Formats: sequence, structure tokens, C-alpha cells
Amino acid sequence: MDNKTTIFNVLELRQELILMTLNEVIEALEFKGYNATNQIVGYLLSGDSKYITTFADARKKICAFDRSEVLRAIINGYLGK
Repeated sequence: MDNKTTIFNVLELRQELILMTLNEVIEALEFKGYNATNQIVGYLLSGDSKYITTFADARKKICAFDRSEVLRAIINGYLGK
């Protein structure tokens, strides 16, 4: 039996959750025929959730996170952090 304690980085796990959610939102936007990039940028800049479709609960999912958290996760993902 291994007696090592597993350590989880909560911030990394949250970032992964945000990115997974963002991918689901992108899929929903594209399914409905929207330009996902434009819609997400509009939402992040304005805070107006109407940029995100309600299809597949995409709006509800992305609004569960603070916009600054979403932006941070996108940038960290881009930078490979």
C-alpha cells in the first residue's frame, strides 16, 4: 500500500474545468451557426450573456465562472501554463 499523499493544485483543476466548459460553449455556438470567437469575445468584453446561446445550457455553463477567470484560463492555455 502506497502511503504517499496526492496533492492537487486547485487552480490548475479550475482552469481545466473552465477550458472544458469553454469547449462545450464553442461547440454549442458553432452548432447554432455562430462564429464562436466573435461571440465569446463579445461576451468577455461586454459582460452581456446574450452573446452566448442558451442551446445545450451554454450560457448557464459559461456564466458559472467570472469573466476574468475565463480570460485568465484562455491566456494561460495559450501560453502553455
